[in-house]
Amino acid sequence: MTRIRNGWALVALLSCGAAQAVEYYRYVDANGVTVISRQGVPSSVIGNGYEVINEHGRVIRVVPRALTPEEHRLLQEEKQQADIDRQLLRLYSQVSDVERAEARKQMEIDSFIGLVRRNMTDIQEDKSVLLKDAGNHERAGREVPGALLEQIAALEQRERVYLQEIDRYQQLKLDVAAEFAVDKRRLEQLLNSR
Repeated sequence: MTRIRNGWALVALLSCGAAQAVEYYRYVDANGVTVISRQGVPSSVIGNGYEVINEHGRVIRVVPRALTPEEHRLLQEEKQQADIDRQLLRLYSQVSDVERAEARKQMEIDSFIGLVRRNMTDIQEDKSVLLKDAGNHERAGREVPGALLEQIAALEQRERVYLQEIDRYQQLKLDVAAEFAVDKRRLEQLLNSR
């Protein structure tokens, strides 16, 4: 019984010793000298990275140097591009899929432009009737009623708004074409690199 207790005591001592293993920190100080210390890494050089080593000189872990702002920005851009690439590959299996998606989007925008143009045609017809009425007043030597002039002005304002909407949709068509062109080029690159 004494032997078993002593055996367990030995195991307990060994495991405590393993749990209290000594760690050292190896780093390069401000003068370019490699330092090994049990005290840790000074804050002035911690950003340069360091190694944690055991009492036998084996590296336990490596803490890399901190990224510069430029490196951090580049890393973020790479991650963002990787996300975009994953999304592209999930959406499209071939370049013709991108072309079909663009065609659908362009048709959708064209249908909005068509709707605005139809609304504009309706307004122009209404305005034409009101202008004819105003012309009849003038030819008869009467003053054109203010309410009629206000109606004509309101229709002209709506017509200007519709023209602006058409311009916005035309710009959107160009933007969509540019976005899909980027997606198409990138997908070609991704598919060719496989």
